[in-house]
Amino acid sequence: MTPPPRDGSRDRRIEDPSNLYLIHPASHALLPYALRHGVSANAVSVIGLGCGTIAAAAYSHWHAPAMALVGLVFSVAWLIADGLDGMIARATKTASALGRTLDGLCDHGVFALIYLSLAWTVGTLDGWVLALTAAAAHAVQSSLYEGERARFHRRTRGLPLAAVPTPTGMILVRLYDSVAGSVDRLSMPFERRFGAAEDRPAFAAAYAAAAVPVMRLQSLLTANVRVWAICFACLIGNPRIFWWFEIVPLTLVTAIGLYRHRRIERRFVHGIMPQSILYQSEQGHS
Repeated sequence: MTPPPRDGSRDRRIEDPSNLYLIHPASHALLPYALRHGVSANAVSVIGLGCGTIAAAAYSHWHAPAMALVGLVFSVAWLIADGLDGMIARATKTASALGRTLDGLCDHGVFALIYLSLAWTVGTLDGWVLALTAAAAHAVQSSLYEGERARFHRRTRGLPLAAVPTPTGMILVRLYDSVAGSVDRLSMPFERRFGAAEDRPAFAAAYAAAAVPVMRLQSLLTANVRVWAICFACLIGNPRIFWWFEIVPLTLVTAIGLYRHRRIERRFVHGIMPQSILYQSEQGHS
């Protein structure tokens, strides 16, 4: 099977630089081989979980800087697999609820293993408290960010939300999706305004121009940033730095990003967007 061109499922304007220049190019380079040999998206998800497991085992020896680098290499391999499985699913039209669930479980499973391996080797009560607090913060942050990113991509395609979706699937998936979609209830006035727009493509373009900066800020919540942070903390011999990074700065990024995105929506609802943004979007639309 001839691999398709890059499908444009992600807006490059809001992507993390490591995704743009390392992770996604590597995933796309591997796509022809996966298609040629009939490797399924689910198989790649499991391979990614294996790479993540090796990374977690390496990080458990964080006292040795070389092992932190081994952990980084296998973490990057996991990120590449995480990008590749979605590409395969889209290229072969085999995306499914099972695949999405498996992909999510593998993604969160890798971080769970890393958190546990670090907490186990630190071996103190305060270490476990920090690790579990950081893990809980991570779960909420990631869910909210995935919701924001999906919301941005849907809107830039000119698709307003008609109603707040009801989470389905396994209980953990429903819980994750309920957090990710909780903001939809706050955003419905914007969605109704979007749906009533006379020129929906121009409205979508104006929204994207306004929302790109805040989405770039929120890209700090990607798995990639956490992978670099984990390696850095282990290289300097203190995993607690990563946990505090997760609990404080990333929580602030989440809160600020949510607030700024909702403020942009309110400006559109009340028709008070800066004319420069509207003018730029109209030029792009024409």
